[in-house]
Amino acid sequence: MRYRRLGRTGYEVSEIGFGAWGIGKQMWVGAEDKESLRALHLAVDRGLNFIDTALAYGDGYSEKLVGRFVKERKERIFVATKVPPKNRIWPARGALSEVFPPEYIIQCAETSLRNLGVDAIDLLQLHVWDAGWIKGESWYDALRKLQDERKVSFFGISINDHDPGSALELVQSGKVDSVQVIYNIFDQSPEDQLFPLCQQKDVGVIARVPFDEGGLTGHITPETKFPKKDWRNYYFKGDRKQQVFERVEKLKGLLDGEAGTLPELALKFCLSHPAVSSVIPGMRTAAHVESNVAVSDAPALSKGMIAKLREHRWERNFYS
Repeated sequence: MRYRRLGRTGYEVSEIGFGAWGIGKQMWVGAEDKESLRALHLAVDRGLNFIDTALAYGDGYSEKLVGRFVKERKERIFVATKVPPKNRIWPARGALSEVFPPEYIIQCAETSLRNLGVDAIDLLQLHVWDAGWIKGESWYDALRKLQDERKVSFFGISINDHDPGSALELVQSGKVDSVQVIYNIFDQSPEDQLFPLCQQKDVGVIARVPFDEGGLTGHITPETKFPKKDWRNYYFKGDRKQQVFERVEKLKGLLDGEAGTLPELALKFCLSHPAVSSVIPGMRTAAHVESNVAVSDAPALSKGMIAKLREHRWERNFYS
């Protein structure tokens, strides 16, 4: 496992992190606690030391499972979590006072501390962000208060779906230590302005959705069916499975000695950009861990391959 610095936090985090949305069970169907814990243990055995969860994942269930796991390990494991919008609307919508009132931020942080069973949260992120909120100070004062009380070490934001530009002014302001953003072979937009600015300001970058919610694994076909309560029924509604399938079939032509599988190609693409501190694929099974973590030990993509992948950029928003 290779490690990268998470911006000015100074944390040396594994370049492959553990995305813990799925183990919260809600919205993702199929997770089992026994297998989730097995996956977490295997990940750390393989050198992973960074886990990203959120209070909204299973209404705290993911945090509690992560907290239970961390207590069983002696290694230094960095845990990031998130404060959900009070109005429970994703992406961000509403006035700052309605979405992140200061007392609510503090209340959520206290709940996360109890769920995780830790004295301090390594990285606390606001789970949505609106560019217009930069003029307000209440959210920042609340996070600084938590930091002064040593309940939170560092803080950042999770950027709205496919909207890296919304965080530019915030990163420029120097108020956050990290940003979490969608970045994958299809959505390469963070490279345009966000990544260079983060490098300039020494802000850590957590790349999420490296597999496009499963689209870039190669397992989605026009005939794919998801369990009834699985949220991917919405994400891949209508003819979206067909659209993804056609584009992924073209990507398969790039599989060679540099990447033998689409997930490997997808993760290597994310890691090819020096601004990325860690990429956090969702991992619910030991098999996921084995294949994903192994990518860190493999050779990086060549400049030629990266140039070919640039041609597969796809501007769209399946979350809308």
